[in-house]
Amino acid sequence: MICSFLADLPTSIAILSTLAVICILGFNGAPILLWTMGLGAWLWAIGTPLWLLIILAIPTAFFLPTPLRAKVLTNPLMQWMKKIGFLPAISDTERTAIDAGTVWVDGDLFSGKPNFRKLMNEPYPELSEEEQAFVNGPTEEVCRITDDWDVWQRRDLSPQTWDFLKKNGFFGLIIPKEYGGHGFSAAGNSAIVKKLSSASGALGISVMVPNSLGPAELLMHYGTKEQKNEYLPKLASGEEMPAFALTEPGAGSDAAAMTSTGVLFKGDDGEIHLRLNWDKRYISLAGIATVLGLAFKLSDPDQLLGKGKELGITCALVPTTLPGITIGERHDPLGVPFWNCPTIGKDVVVGLDAIIGGAEGAGEGWRMLMECLAAGRGISLPASATAGTLGAARLTGAYSAVRKQFGLAIGRFEGIEEPMARIGASAYRLEAARRYTCGALNQGKKPAVVTAMAKYHFTETMRSATNDAMDVLGGAGISRGPRNMIAHGYIGIPIMITVEGANILTRTLMIFGQGAIRCHPYAYKEISAMQADDLKGFDKAFWGHTGHVVQNTFRTVLLSISRGWLARPPVSGPTAQYYRKLAWASASFALMADVAMASLGGDLKRKEKLTGRFADIFSWLYFGTAVLRRYEAEGRRAEDLPFVHWNMREALSRMQEAFDGIYANMKLPVASWLLRGPIALWSRLNPFGASPSDKIGGKIAQALQVPGEQREALTTGLFMPTDLPDHQFARLERAMKLSTEANAVTRKIGAAIKAKKLEKARPAALVEKALEEGIITMEEAQLLQEAEAARADAVAVDSFTQAEYLRSAKAATSKPDRQESMIEA
Repeated sequence: MICSFLADLPTSIAILSTLAVICILGFNGAPILLWTMGLGAWLWAIGTPLWLLIILAIPTAFFLPTPLRAKVLTNPLMQWMKKIGFLPAISDTERTAIDAGTVWVDGDLFSGKPNFRKLMNEPYPELSEEEQAFVNGPTEEVCRITDDWDVWQRRDLSPQTWDFLKKNGFFGLIIPKEYGGHGFSAAGNSAIVKKLSSASGALGISVMVPNSLGPAELLMHYGTKEQKNEYLPKLASGEEMPAFALTEPGAGSDAAAMTSTGVLFKGDDGEIHLRLNWDKRYISLAGIATVLGLAFKLSDPDQLLGKGKELGITCALVPTTLPGITIGERHDPLGVPFWNCPTIGKDVVVGLDAIIGGAEGAGEGWRMLMECLAAGRGISLPASATAGTLGAARLTGAYSAVRKQFGLAIGRFEGIEEPMARIGASAYRLEAARRYTCGALNQGKKPAVVTAMAKYHFTETMRSATNDAMDVLGGAGISRGPRNMIAHGYIGIPIMITVEGANILTRTLMIFGQGAIRCHPYAYKEISAMQADDLKGFDKAFWGHTGHVVQNTFRTVLLSISRGWLARPPVSGPTAQYYRKLAWASASFALMADVAMASLGGDLKRKEKLTGRFADIFSWLYFGTAVLRRYEAEGRRAEDLPFVHWNMREALSRMQEAFDGIYANMKLPVASWLLRGPIALWSRLNPFGASPSDKIGGKIAQALQVPGEQREALTTGLFMPTDLPDHQFARLERAMKLSTEANAVTRKIGAAIKAKKLEKARPAALVEKALEEGIITMEEAQLLQEAEAARADAVAVDSFTQAEYLRSAKAATSKPDRQESMIEA
């Protein structure tokens, strides 16, 4: 009866209903068999003749996963694609880099159909009791004994600070307890570096370096039992000071281009030895290191290990006291006083047991480096960049509430609100992404693409936030001295941008260049199968990829038409709209990524302007997800909504900008006009979202200027010594608190002037007159005077006598001496 009713439908309704069935199947990614059965059943139900159904089913049968499909369709396709070089060939080095690490939420976001319910259940870690106690105890204490201005004057941490770091195991944060370390999690390591960096950049760097890529981490993962027992306890106690030498004059981000060499030979004692030669630069802590982790290319001309003559990149541990090693000099990275040095080795001889992992580790250095970098990029620099951004938010909030122009606190001017909104929103976003990323690292995951996003966007965001803070602070920001809390961070930003891979290359090559292969559900499988001439594997991957493209085409079109409303968010309320928009953006991104890969093939990785735009979309998908995760994890606090709204609108508008750039610049065979014309026009008429509104920005700026729970929550985990009256942080916080309390009294005086009970006068005279007239009390008058004195003290800048100024300049330009305070310590 139902079939009879459906068969009587008018033709127009039948066509529309058939299109609806096709859209439902396509949107949900139905497999080919379900397509055949579902669409066939519907067409039969609406009265389609059987002979026509059979004709329609014949070509469909060829797409079912059978040996016939592989032989008739897939094999000719694979041979043709090989012949024209359609898919990029992957070298062994590239394969190692791609295989390093794991795919995490980036795989979901790249898929075009992210499971946000799952993404919102990813860990958002708290510190353990032991980690929190270390943050509140030794970390707080070393921040108190470290005067950043003094560090810059002496060009090093003080002997007292170095000694404290050693005695309290700061160089063994990640080393397991069985070897004398703390065995802290990634989240604990990150929180400690964050707090140290907020007190002094040089302090943060000096601790983060031994706890990131270096001898300790390499030994923990790849060292022999003997190597672990020998070195890890000494590294944990600070008896051994490590450095890791990777970068060379001709090999920066391209580590595979290194020229440092190691040659295996048999010595007079009959044992296998290693002769090393290297010339490294930009090596943190190298000038004071006692053991050098060294990366070099290993050769075995006599094939003593039986692995061939050229074994590839290898890592070894080299005591710096051996003959032929030159250390002790320093680079001067923008004057930032941390140990960054060259090191040279000439015909340095070590035993085979110096290779990390022993003989088995020969030639495995590239894999070791890639796997460790995959995790390391997500901890140290993101932690220090978060500290800088949160510090900028805290500092500008207090300064804007205290500093007055034209009789008003400058924070009340809309021109000041604009940069403050960016700073405050960035602070919320970076802390969200820091915690979210650490959640993956805590589980032992090594999401290489996500940590590349983290390294790039955290450091770039800190650069923008610090520039905004300098604009707000004005003269107080550019006048160096003990009172200036931002100048040293501002000076050091380009260092963060450069290290662990230059940001330009991180964005254009790693985030999307690596992500397009690593995170795509099928691309890597296709390339691997083709290189291995695996027809069965290629058949499965290729047709799976085809279905993936079909689904994302339907999802992109339908989500675009519905403005995301066809997506099902995992929550209700004010943030539900953002899950829908992210689902829409993810589908569009996945489809355009496939279009780019299909049209440009192996040439895509050379189109770095395009890959950079794809990287921006991919990254903002991740940071938007992290912001939503924080909002959920912290209990959906209503006061946080302005920060969420600002960040999500910023993410959507940035993605829109990147898509528009792709449509305008990507060249497709024959169809470029389609991208630049109808699609680009539709994109502009139907954007993902607009930029954050002035109203939302105003709420964020005001939140930074009001003492209380929200401001504390936003800037948690920083070094905030409110009990040290001579510290600029304490001066600003006290002045802000008093100014906030005094505002109520000021309003009473303003109301009296408006009511003509008082006449305008100089502030001091006005207070006296208001007191005489009984408009304010003696306590209120004293509060005004105290607030004004605190305000004047907080906004004052440092000045020096000529002798002091010249002495400081001499310290900054004098040639460094190896026998400095670290040796004394």
